[in-house]
Amino acid sequence: MSQPRRTSRRRAWTALTLPALLCVLAACSADPATGGGADAAGPARDASPTPTGPPGTLFDDFDYTGADDPSLAAHGWEIRTGGGGPGIKDTWSADGAAFPSDPTAEGGKVLRLRSSTDGTEQGTTQVEVQTTSRNFFRGTFAARVHLSDKPTSGRDGDHVVQTFFPISPSDSSEKYSELDFEYLPNGGWGSVGPQLDNVSWYKADPPDRVHHTLERRLEGWHTMMITAMDGKVTYSLDGKELFTSSGKYVPREQMDIHFSNWLIDLPFTGGPRTWDMKVDWVYYKADEAVSRADVQKTVDGFQGTGTDYINTVPKP
Repeated sequence: MSQPRRTSRRRAWTALTLPALLCVLAACSADPATGGGADAAGPARDASPTPTGPPGTLFDDFDYTGADDPSLAAHGWEIRTGGGGPGIKDTWSADGAAFPSDPTAEGGKVLRLRSSTDGTEQGTTQVEVQTTSRNFFRGTFAARVHLSDKPTSGRDGDHVVQTFFPISPSDSSEKYSELDFEYLPNGGWGSVGPQLDNVSWYKADPPDRVHHTLERRLEGWHTMMITAMDGKVTYSLDGKELFTSSGKYVPREQMDIHFSNWLIDLPFTGGPRTWDMKVDWVYYKADEAVSRADVQKTVDGFQGTGTDYINTVPKP
């Protein structure tokens, strides 16, 4: 299960996306030579206004050119570059976030989160991407996520954690809330893995949570869903229910949504290696329990009409 790891977890964020926002305000465009990095396909797009759509809905297909695409910030995402934990502290880097084309993605492109290490703190980078709007509470959270059982390059054996979770803006909040999907292909904290942990938190410090562990290899694409409605939280994977929490282990305040790929520790120094996690799309529907079939139908509808982004979730 997930062990206590929230100390100093709430970040010192840096203004990675501020230049992009200024670019939007100035109505300027990105230089095609620098706008998207190695995985970019042409110049960055101008940030578009929030599209209209079904009320209380977030959908993002991650059709961006790179970390400096103005639309990424305009659509309410930021990439962590500050300090703190979990994992190898102070190793968060925007270099790990990219948006390459992927033929296995339903939308054609993905958010790729790449962590890398050579077994030393100096040679380690971790990656996390989160929403800037803390307005997700009860309802249905869903994402299509590609999990990795082995490193993309280098020697296997790292204790890597691939995650999707909504969480309170502050660890010290009196109404702290966190709902986790955490995949550990090689285990960690004394376990050998592989395992998928679902964890519902009531308090971060000292830790107060309930959890469930699925011991199974999960290489490949999966639809992860969290339904927080009617005094309970239900976690499901590819339409199969895994775990339900209730009582005090339910959301008590609005949260933001995170994806991260990080390392628990550094078990060996045997050369460089990289670990990839990919996200095809993310979906949220406020105040409704939506079935997996209906989530997929809605996502298919957006993609069929060329809609890459919708956000009609009320502001906090």
